[in-house]
Amino acid sequence: MTSSPVPSIDPADPLGIDALLTEDEIAVRDTIRKFCADRIQPHIAEWFEAGELPQARDLARELGAIGALGMHLHGYGCAGMSAVDYGLACLELEACDSGIRSLVSVQGSLAMYAIWAFGSEEQKNHWLPRMAAGEVIGCFGLTEPDHGSDPGSMRTTATRDGSDWILNGRKMWITNGSIADVAVVWARTDGGIRGFAVPTDTPGFAAPEIKHKLSLRASVTSELVLDDVRLPADAILPGADGLRAPLSCLNEARYGIVWGAVGAARSAFETALAYARTRVQFGRPIAGFQLTQAKLADMALELHKAHLLALHLGRRKDAHGLHPAQVSFGKLNNVREALDICRTARTILGANGISLEYPVIRHMNNLESVLTYEGTAEMHTLIIGQALTGIPAFGSTK
Repeated sequence: MTSSPVPSIDPADPLGIDALLTEDEIAVRDTIRKFCADRIQPHIAEWFEAGELPQARDLARELGAIGALGMHLHGYGCAGMSAVDYGLACLELEACDSGIRSLVSVQGSLAMYAIWAFGSEEQKNHWLPRMAAGEVIGCFGLTEPDHGSDPGSMRTTATRDGSDWILNGRKMWITNGSIADVAVVWARTDGGIRGFAVPTDTPGFAAPEIKHKLSLRASVTSELVLDDVRLPADAILPGADGLRAPLSCLNEARYGIVWGAVGAARSAFETALAYARTRVQFGRPIAGFQLTQAKLADMALELHKAHLLALHLGRRKDAHGLHPAQVSFGKLNNVREALDICRTARTILGANGISLEYPVIRHMNNLESVLTYEGTAEMHTLIIGQALTGIPAFGSTK
């Protein structure tokens, strides 16, 4: 009996994860990867340094043209792709920049998903086809200046005035806010928390952009200001009743982050590996030193474990759906490990690690935001803790 030849190791895919993907999934991944390489990569460091996303509307239309907006939703002009397809897209987008993935994620998994899951047929037909095409940009107004991890304590209100609704309040850290055409806003009513589709040209609505960020700089981040914003009765999302509705939207976005963090980590790891092979010190490449190889080996371990976890959750989501705690497993682990990979990559690059000539410090800074948005590490820890023990440990014990 002859033994089979030992397969070779591909440094880019040492566990052979690509073999677990279908041809269609690889085609989706490669389409997004090429778009990022051609359209975004040449400019992203400049946009990050300037703290702007100057071509956001053009990018949205181009992303819509390749089916990337709301791609995991079905009907209404959406591509109807799988959770794994969407995850692979998020990975490639964030390998380019977290801000670009945020634009797509907020559009598809928050604003569009809220309308798709909880809107009326009229709302779906009015908004979703144009949002899928990138002709209309959406944002998602849940977080408030004083209420981040505790959205149930929101102060934004919606009160009845005849058949109309009057909205008052503030939302903070809202991606896409200043360029949005429609804002999905969550507000407290006499009957509990409800969602509203708010056209941003409605009188009383304003979205000043937040400046002076040192993270997600190539992303539009805004405050939403609602001063006596009058909406007709049909602006309310009829299926969104209570806090479970916005939290289900957050779970959709968190799933994309599980994959996206892998992309940022991959970019940092590949940069460090290439640099270590060519950076010569003491007469040889630093990749030949034991301490550097230990760093690279540990980075590769965590990177590809995170990739496998993302793929596993994607397969489960397509087959069975995911429990929120399972999404928290992925978000907590993958963002934490991606940050550690970026920090380790920065040490391999030495002083060059803080230069925008390389993507490492950009990814590291971006991931500091990814670590706390869509649920802080502490909140995901408590979600997992409650799932394991059956005992909630959030907030007051009184």
